[in-house]
Amino acid sequence: MSNLPKFSRALLHPRYWLLWLGIGFLWLLVQLPYPVIYRLGTALGRLAMRVMKSRARIARRNLELCFPEMSAADREALLVKNFESLGMGLMETGMAWFWPTHRVARWTETSGVNEVVELLEEKQGILLIGIHFLTLEMGARMYGMFTPGIGVYRPNDNPLIDWLQNLGTLAL
Repeated sequence: MSNLPKFSRALLHPRYWLLWLGIGFLWLLVQLPYPVIYRLGTALGRLAMRVMKSRARIARRNLELCFPEMSAADREALLVKNFESLGMGLMETGMAWFWPTHRVARWTETSGVNEVVELLEEKQGILLIGIHFLTLEMGARMYGMFTPGIGVYRPNDNPLIDWLQNLGTLAL
């Protein structure tokens, strides 16, 4: 795990200041109680649906093609729930990166971890395959709470995000 991104003074360059400000704001938001975070996240998602009109139009059309038997009202409700999940995905990324382990454990539930830990203790190789949902960061953080691991990913083009992503999901 020595090839992981490391913090460097270059990440303090002024070109990253706006991103640092946004990260600081996200850190502040995720200090709130979870029910408040949930309301803010879903509201952010609904706002994104209004602001990202072309994305909403594409998603609406995809739902129409995938679920032609569903009523327009039901598809619209599904679209809203999808965008609410998008907003919560951002909040959950902040939770994964910045919450202490005990707080993550309080609001999450895991299953099957004991089997993974047992196999690792027996020096068995394990390949875990996950699905790339909006909760990917939280899933990686939850896994990192129980045993070390590393995901296969394409490094982020932004070195600050790349460093934060690894720091947060490894539960360091």
